[in-house]
Amino acid sequence: MSSPAAPPSLAAIAARVEQRLREFLAPEHARWAAFDADLAEPMAEIGRLVLVGGKRLRPAFCHWGFAAAGGDPADEMVANAGAAFELMHAFALFHDDVMDDAASRRGNPTTHTVFAQHHRDGAWAGEARRFGEGVAILVGDLAFVYSDMLMAGAGREAWAIWNELRIELNVGQVLDIIGSVRNERSRHKAEQICRYKSGKYTIERPLHLGAVMAAPERAAQLLPALSAYGLPLGDAFQMRDDVMGAFGDAAVTGKPVGGDLREGKPTPLMARAVAAADAAQQQVLALVGRADLTDDDVARVQQAIIESGALADLEATITRLTAEAVAAIERAPIEPGARDELIALATYVSQRTV
Repeated sequence: MSSPAAPPSLAAIAARVEQRLREFLAPEHARWAAFDADLAEPMAEIGRLVLVGGKRLRPAFCHWGFAAAGGDPADEMVANAGAAFELMHAFALFHDDVMDDAASRRGNPTTHTVFAQHHRDGAWAGEARRFGEGVAILVGDLAFVYSDMLMAGAGREAWAIWNELRIELNVGQVLDIIGSVRNERSRHKAEQICRYKSGKYTIERPLHLGAVMAAPERAAQLLPALSAYGLPLGDAFQMRDDVMGAFGDAAVTGKPVGGDLREGKPTPLMARAVAAADAAQQQVLALVGRADLTDDDVARVQQAIIESGALADLEATITRLTAEAVAAIERAPIEPGARDELIALATYVSQRTV
């Protein structure tokens, strides 16, 4: 399957958010590097992650939620919120890479591996792994604080959503790591984790945030209508990520092939595969979650997933959820221009390959 083209507006939103990130991060880096040279590289790690890639989907959904409610897309508030989303997402990625012991992110070495290598190269005291992980966690914490600073001008209603989405994200991550170590294969549990660790904070909550920043008095009308679009599309988005996590090309995704299979992630894809597999396929699927999984093992697991019918079933589910989201936004009481953009984004996020 070839990846659909991103809507043209996505590039413009991304450029605006990246400019705002540069404007915000550059003086922060300069002041702390001047305070102590040892802070220069850790502070630079934030920019290294947020400015080298990423789809900028959360800023885009926040932008169109704002426009959907009648807000002026040129308003500086929505650019600040978009930059805040990127920094909040970076916080999650810094920590996620530590939890997953990931070696690469967006095609580059992860922060904890970079600083662990510095420790080894310098023959410093203590354990290199713990040092690298400690720096990455603290850098992630800084990104989290900076995201709040960019939200300083938002109203009470926006802050209520901002706080809730961050709680939901962390709850989803807790369930994800518990599900991984327990080899969780319940479809209900997997779909719950899928929604909370990614789907809600990627699509539904950014839409909510944008809408209440533009028209807090219309929240009771707008938020349910946007949820009817954002929840199924968020589920489809994360299911597409699950497909890429099991089958994606490292040269395209920037992450190791079969990473989710080595980590034993409790995904809807694996839940479907285990439920549908025959005895021989079950034996192969039992390899999932082993850190020493070879590339040949990954290929065998991938084949078992396909032969069980799980991949085809998940693809059909993604298609159904996307259609449900599009039907919901077509009847939502929002600005027509925003509706068109959200329909285009639905196709892009659910069918992408990167």
